[in-house]
Amino acid sequence: MTEATRHTPGTPCWVSLMVHGLDATQDFYGALFGWEFSPGPQQLGPYVRALLDGKEVAGIGRLPADRHLPIAWTPYMATNDADVTAEAIRSACGTVAVGPLDAGEAGRLLVGSDPAGAVFGVWQPAAHRGTAVYGTHGTPAWNELLTRDTSSVGKFYEAVFGYELETAVSADFDHLTLCLEGRPVAALRGVGNALPRDRGSHWMTSFEVEDTDEAARRVVALGGHVLQTPRESSRGRLATVADPEGAVFTIVRSAAR
Repeated sequence: MTEATRHTPGTPCWVSLMVHGLDATQDFYGALFGWEFSPGPQQLGPYVRALLDGKEVAGIGRLPADRHLPIAWTPYMATNDADVTAEAIRSACGTVAVGPLDAGEAGRLLVGSDPAGAVFGVWQPAAHRGTAVYGTHGTPAWNELLTRDTSSVGKFYEAVFGYELETAVSADFDHLTLCLEGRPVAALRGVGNALPRDRGSHWMTSFEVEDTDEAARRVVALGGHVLQTPRESSRGRLATVADPEGAVFTIVRSAAR
């Protein structure tokens, strides 16, 4: 377990999920990851923070009944100034859909999308600094953008967040690692026509688990679905799953553990 103190601007620092059934969703993730919950800022409606040993790891909010938005985990990138980042997003041909706005004393946020339509958030911390612990069961492990090709959106994220782009040298796949000060913080993966038509370009969050196979079985027992069965990868043993409302995420036993 590693405790986070300060997130370098551009680093994914929080993940949040907006759902219709807040209570049922808390039951699912509480049983899967051992999360407990405490109230969070209510500016956008009912919202709770997920805790492990009293430390904040993620957020879940309730969508208004008349809003039929895709149910998806959204990563938030750290910033020192959400308003400046909003202008950078617009200048790079992205869209700012929500904010920037204050979340009480917690901080300031915005929700935007890149030129290919992938949704992400931006978080300017105040009292709430973001995910407080990593490297143990139930904590965010990695964020990867699945898009048609990485060339144009890579330039967008480089311009907005100052990432260094590390290109995988291969004719077989299209992959960019986003680095800050030489440290990998996220990735972009171009999947061409394999991009799901019903989802389009989107960010995928991975959560750390003790045992990928057991966690996948647990997802099904709790009413979720396994979309890609457990398999070995360069990052460890992982599986792609969905919660009962359809939010897709990855579970992984990291190779580094």
